[in-house]
Amino acid sequence: MGLSTHVLDTMHGAPAAGMRVSLFATTGDAVLLKAFVLNQDGRNPDGLLLDSTTLQRGSYRLVFEVAGYFKARGVALPEPNFLNQVNLDFGVADPAQHYHVPLLVSPWSYSTYRGS
Repeated sequence: MGLSTHVLDTMHGAPAAGMRVSLFATTGDAVLLKAFVLNQDGRNPDGLLLDSTTLQRGSYRLVFEVAGYFKARGVALPEPNFLNQVNLDFGVADPAQHYHVPLLVSPWSYSTYRGS
């Protein structure tokens, strides 16, 4: 199965195309596994972040560059920004299952859940 993410910009009602995202393994010291820019559908252009052979039991962090994305969209943000980055820490208990980590985000709020 593997690990995937998807970001929706709730301010504009559209996928968050162009947002920068980084994936870290955080079991022990944080290690950058992948950095990418979301495609027009708000997803990793290469598909899965980690496939079923690479995904391991442990802790991970997704870092979403929220302020940079909204500034690039022309949104006037206060300084300092209310949300600069959204850091989502999550655990993978069973790497044989699919872990989908969606983010719904505006300059002032976000929500996430374990999707399918």
